[in-house]
Amino acid sequence: MPSGQYFEAEPGIASRPGRVTLALADLTAELAVDRGVFSSARIDPGTLVLLRALPPLADGTVLDLGCGYGPIACTLAHRSPGSTVWAVDVNQRAVALTVANAASMGLPNVHAAGPDGLPDDIRFDAIVSNPPIRVGKDALHGVLERWLPRLAPGGEAWLVVHRHLGADSLAAWLAAGGRGVERRASKQGYRLLRVTGGEKKP
Repeated sequence: MPSGQYFEAEPGIASRPGRVTLALADLTAELAVDRGVFSSARIDPGTLVLLRALPPLADGTVLDLGCGYGPIACTLAHRSPGSTVWAVDVNQRAVALTVANAASMGLPNVHAAGPDGLPDDIRFDAIVSNPPIRVGKDALHGVLERWLPRLAPGGEAWLVVHRHLGADSLAAWLAAGGRGVERRASKQGYRLLRVTGGEKKP
């Protein structure tokens, strides 16, 4: 993979810290960012579509899959202080930024780690993700096949994907795997997909 890609564990590109503003109806926050982490110049438009359209989630255990510097994890933790929010990313620079941003926002219910840093027995009531589409279709499918089966019974995943980056083909693949897939919002070309079912049995 090219050096400096956000889906590398250790980005080869030099650090250049910065800050971006997360502006939502219920939350405004300044987040620390850095080069080599997804969407370091601004909050990604897909992330904003997801956070603005996402319905309230019941308190529980939630996974932000591919957390970047943590805008999704921090928003979920702010909205549901009774929830435990796990933020996962292969990019260690991203994990460190999520830790720092959660701390600066006073969110002790955010726990950030690499993919192998979560206890194996954790099951998630919800998975919320702006997934790493640019890793390629096969790699993305592998990521989802690893994490979607860790939904608790009755759990749901919320994924935002742009139609030009394969939202409809991803929805078809998920449905072919036995999962329920609903398009719950569509804005600026982004699809918000609600995914249910298909959990592996013990």
